[in-house]
Amino acid sequence: MRNALLTIGCLLLGIALQAQSMRPVEELINTRDPGWPLVQQWIAAAKNKVEVLPCDTAKARTALYKTQVTTRSPMGAIVYSTGGILVDDGWIRILGSGSPRLTRALPDWNAGKAPSAGGPPQFYLVADDAIGGFFAINGGGLGNGGGLGKDPGKLYYLAPDGLRWEPLDLTYSEFLQFCFSNDLDKFYSGLRWKDWRKEVAVISGDQAFNFYPPLFTKEGKDFSKSSRKLIPVEEQYSYTMEMKKQLGIK
Repeated sequence: MRNALLTIGCLLLGIALQAQSMRPVEELINTRDPGWPLVQQWIAAAKNKVEVLPCDTAKARTALYKTQVTTRSPMGAIVYSTGGILVDDGWIRILGSGSPRLTRALPDWNAGKAPSAGGPPQFYLVADDAIGGFFAINGGGLGNGGGLGKDPGKLYYLAPDGLRWEPLDLTYSEFLQFCFSNDLDKFYSGLRWKDWRKEVAVISGDQAFNFYPPLFTKEGKDFSKSSRKLIPVEEQYSYTMEMKKQLGIK
């Protein structure tokens, strides 16, 4: 619980500080009580396949500085110690500081994606999946009515088959443990097809499957009637947000 609350507090404080003054990276690197050993313990006990991507030290320092979260928190630890984390052969991609197989760094990926009105953003994207779903922390900012809900710091999932931000009632730390050890087949029930693992294992962490008919349509509920193609995850994100807008889904 301590680390969960610390992650939330550090994230929201870090975002607020970006609008004021940026702390130097040396102040963000915690050597007395780093969060990475704790994350490593969760990975060692994982029930799902977890792959930690290597990071470039210079890029990791830059990403940590931009994120403004200390390495005492699991989020800061992942940004500073990894290029990202792949779960279930890359089905879920947890963002770090970027790596050849997952080039998106956490702070860069979030740039310009959520309104902030001068304070914390409406949400902060931290992970996504191979079918175009996006995980974000509710920032509680002023944009579009005050965040995703009344629980700042908790995770939400933007599901490709519903286009709504669904509350998960998880902190960032709990979300990591959910990805590592929970039943992902159950969570993604109806959204995985035969031999999905073989297809997902060979794609880039910067790609996502785009389905036609779209998964949020009645026709798209049946995988046997849908075709799928790989597109850049940036394109998938833009498409999802545009569809939400057109359909009036908040």
